[in-house]
Amino acid sequence: MIVLSDNQHALAKRKAAELGISLSEYIRRLVARDLEDDAPAWDPSVIFGLFDGGGSDIAVGKQAMISEAIDKQFADKGL
Repeated sequence: MIVLSDNQHALAKRKAAELGISLSEYIRRLVARDLEDDAPAWDPSVIFGLFDGGGSDIAVGKQAMISEAIDKQFADKGL
C-alpha cells in the first residue's frame, strides 16, 4: 500500500490523466525510472574535444578576445 497526502494524490491523478494513463501506471513508471541505473542521463565529458579551437589560445589572447567580443556587441547595436 502506498499512502499519499490528499494533495499529492490529486496532483498525481491529474498528471496521469494528462499523460493518458492510469494512476497505477504513472506510479509504476516513476518507480521504474527511480530504480534505473544511477548513472547520469548524459556524461558532460562527451562534448570535450568536439570542436576545433582554430588555434586560439585563451591563456595568451584572453584580453584581445574579450575586447573583440565587446567591440562586436557595440557594433551589432550600432554604437
